[in-house]
Amino acid sequence: MPADTADPRALRALAHPVRWKLMDLLAAEGTATVTRCADALGESTATCSYHLGILGKYGYITRAPGGPGRDKPWQLANRSLDLSVPGLDPGDEPAVASRIAAAAFLDHAVAGIKESLSPAEELRQAAAEVEAIIDRYSGRGTDPSLRPQGARQARMLAAIAFTPDPPAEPGQRAAQRSGSSWR
Repeated sequence: MPADTADPRALRALAHPVRWKLMDLLAAEGTATVTRCADALGESTATCSYHLGILGKYGYITRAPGGPGRDKPWQLANRSLDLSVPGLDPGDEPAVASRIAAAAFLDHAVAGIKESLSPAEELRQAAAEVEAIIDRYSGRGTDPSLRPQGARQARMLAAIAFTPDPPAEPGQRAAQRSGSSWR
């Protein structure tokens, strides 16, 4: 069941910082068990199990196939997540829940950015590519003739930073980060 981001309860499920950390870990490793999540995040297995269950309940993550014993792995249901709820009155419950979920994500993302402020060459290259995309659209805000009919002015914030590698499982290297998109 994919996450229904028009459901305020599903959006409120993203308001907890541990849930964003769990989703980052699943994005990085592909799959992870409750035990792996607890080891990587420094949380108890009970805490991770609870928060994984909430994410699963609202369709953000699903059970991955395989895995021996009771500790079955989880995986992201989708590698991209759009927290916007277009077309609603800003005071409607889904719109309020969307803002709360987005604020929790931004808090999580900014904390990660602060942890890693020294860019490597790969980050410089990625930043240049993002700037090129932004440049294609710049100027539309000051020149209405460049905007499509009905377009609204928007602000884009792009940040590229290293994320800390979770501790490697015994006998294994930490998985490489992959490109998940949380908006």
